[in-house]
Amino acid sequence: MYDGVTAGGAPGRAEPLPSRAQESRAQESRAEENMDDLTQNITASRVRSVRVDTLVRLRWLAILGQSITVLAVNDGLNFPLPIMPCLAIIALYAWINIALRARFRPHQRLEADRAAWLLGFDVAELTALLFLTGGLQNPFAFLLIGPVLISATILPARMTLTLAALAVACATVLVFIHYPLPWASEDPLELPSLYMFGVWLAILLATGYIGVYAWQITKESRQLADALTAAELVLTREEHLSKLDGLAAAAAHELGTPLSTIALVAKELERELGPDSPHAEDARLLREQAKRCGDILGKLSRLDAPGEPFELMKLSALVEDVVAPHRDFGVEIRVTLPPDRDDEPVGERNPAILYGLGNLLENAVDFAREGVDVTAEWKDETVTVTIADDGPGFPPEIRERIGEPYVTSQRARRLRGELPGLGLGFFIAKTLLERTGARLTLENRTYPQRGAVIRLRWNRAEFERRGTATS
Repeated sequence: MYDGVTAGGAPGRAEPLPSRAQESRAQESRAEENMDDLTQNITASRVRSVRVDTLVRLRWLAILGQSITVLAVNDGLNFPLPIMPCLAIIALYAWINIALRARFRPHQRLEADRAAWLLGFDVAELTALLFLTGGLQNPFAFLLIGPVLISATILPARMTLTLAALAVACATVLVFIHYPLPWASEDPLELPSLYMFGVWLAILLATGYIGVYAWQITKESRQLADALTAAELVLTREEHLSKLDGLAAAAAHELGTPLSTIALVAKELERELGPDSPHAEDARLLREQAKRCGDILGKLSRLDAPGEPFELMKLSALVEDVVAPHRDFGVEIRVTLPPDRDDEPVGERNPAILYGLGNLLENAVDFAREGVDVTAEWKDETVTVTIADDGPGFPPEIRERIGEPYVTSQRARRLRGELPGLGLGFFIAKTLLERTGARLTLENRTYPQRGAVIRLRWNRAEFERRGTATS
């Protein structure tokens, strides 16, 4: 806030304080400009990594299973098996696992490239065992998919594709080059070539399908986690800004008495010095600046303070508080309220509701051609706020997915210059509003009208309940 003093310490001209609506609009504009940066920073900070302990435990499970299987086939079924080479491969695998445990702390996270190398070694180790035990004729050949599945959940797509290519290449080699399948020597098992081609094709398709499916599910989970993190940051920011009003009002109240004393002393000094004193100008300046500080504190004292009546707002006041920052932007905003307001609901000045409604209204203003209608209604059991614009409406290609994070239509990207996948504003608004008990319904106006309609409905008891949960 401008204090009337220039950088060099000389008195400056007092600047008018911006209106509350202008300040709110400026804050929301800055928030929208920083939203994409916030999301990109969250995504960039989430490095693809995996804990060493996770890989080590999975490998010990694989070593145990391989050892039991090899010994059961050799000693339990008495099938001829190159037991020593198989045990040597398993022992090498176990030794590398021990070295991995000794080299890294259990809770240390491996970078993506290191984890990819380890999973690649898992594919190679399993390929070596399959080479000694029948190749793709071995029913355990489908375990080649395992490292690819793990990679799809923790590593970037590029590394997962590389591991999938390695697994398919190893399966292809095992079709033609392998030791005989362990079987009774008097009745060796020979599988037809066409059947072996089917097994190879099944591994190829399973690797592709399961890998893509796991990668897509994990990607959506990460996006949801990032979006919820952004929502929590926005809510924290809004709560902080809401508390600033109360702090400013409290500070104005506390500073009022000493400032009045300073103004009184300055006035007495100016009168005692007289107009001919060399210090008369300094005394006059001190009195004027004290008066200006009083005006500033007077404006601050009118802001909402915690525990004061302004912390509770009628629905009409809440709607006006949301609408005010968005006026004077070339789009008419028409507010409709019931004529009878005797039983108007009163709720807490909730930062989540203010931000959520403000975000939805700003989107409506951005896409509206001429005007936006905001309608507030209430009954004995419900409170409803409807926001309707006359813009293009919700695009058909995303209509069924509206409310999910990272959903932005191609048309909106072209019109607003957005980057693909960064449409978090609506998701954050929806998340914050739902936490206050609101239920959102979205639809387009029926022809010949045009535009989008967003309807929010609260249970009246929940809306009027003091201390509505926001987290």
